[in-house]
Amino acid sequence: MRVKLELAAAFACGLALGGCATTQNGPQATAQEEERMELGAFSVSLAVKDLAASRAFYEKLGFEQVMGEPAQNWLILRNGTTTIGLFQGMFEKNILTFNPGWDPQAEALDSFTDVRDLERMLRERGIEPVQSAAAGDGPAHVVLEDPDGNPVLIDQHVGRPE
Repeated sequence: MRVKLELAAAFACGLALGGCATTQNGPQATAQEEERMELGAFSVSLAVKDLAASRAFYEKLGFEQVMGEPAQNWLILRNGTTTIGLFQGMFEKNILTFNPGWDPQAEALDSFTDVRDLERMLRERGIEPVQSAAAGDGPAHVVLEDPDGNPVLIDQHVGRPE
């Protein structure tokens, strides 16, 4: 049991940006956490073959439509704080999606880290975007790929916070 707990703690630290340093008193912040990356609301964008069939499946799991246009081949579904997007014919792979400026219910936040500032931090950490954010103060997005080729989209739908 102790080994499982240690593995779980190691996994959790691995998920934290920059990992965790452990002391006798528990995890401590690492240097990378000095400028923490607030990525915004998280969802998974699924590339589906049949929007209606996928919607019916996820509704059986308790998800409900909160946004979207079936005629345009996309839906956003939510179950509690879990959000998934269903997109038919829009992209090839599933995408991890973060929305700076939104809370988990897609409500605008007063304070958040702008996508262009996130891109700067990513570059400082040695991560080169596949697609850069547009200049300016309005909505913009950055596209990354993880080491396994999984797309990561940081998609800001609101303007830069004041």
